[in-house]
Amino acid sequence: MNRINRVTSILIQLQSKKIIPAKEIAQRFNISLRTVYRDIRTLEEAGIPIGSEAGKGYFLVEGFLLPPVMFTAAEVGALITAGKFLNCHGDESFIKDFDSAMYKIKSILKHGEKNYAQELENSINVYSTSGQKNTLADNVIAAIQTAICNKRVISIQYPASGGQEPESRMIEPISLGFYEQNWYLIGFAG
Repeated sequence: MNRINRVTSILIQLQSKKIIPAKEIAQRFNISLRTVYRDIRTLEEAGIPIGSEAGKGYFLVEGFLLPPVMFTAAEVGALITAGKFLNCHGDESFIKDFDSAMYKIKSILKHGEKNYAQELENSINVYSTSGQKNTLADNVIAAIQTAICNKRVISIQYPASGGQEPESRMIEPISLGFYEQNWYLIGFAG
């Protein structure tokens, strides 16, 4: 990757999180910490308002926004494929939110990229090996994600063994995973 592409990518990375350690930038681009410092200095000299916190990392000063981001064909393809997977395995509200984001992304694509995206959308299919679409109720995944990010306790209905009535449990969700056609929630039960 040439320097201008790397510096631009660092700027985009800085916009993606509140604060990013120099070590994380160095690992992502396989560069030394010294090179990270030079690249940050280059961005500052170009007028980008970058702040730093000793021992924590770099951040963009609040209020600074990049102009609309452009996507490569490969990135558009990855997003479309993710959307197809989501349509097969996500809950309805999550699908609606993703579709809304994709409309926004497609609106900034160049004409040729829009054709590419449409062709991919028509050509990619994701199927469930069980033959069934996900049966999660609306908002389940989104509600769990919100609880994880806000460190909130949620109430779930937990299936009891031996055909007994499901029991209600309060849990603090820690992580959400998908494996072999099933969603798994990892958390602390109270």
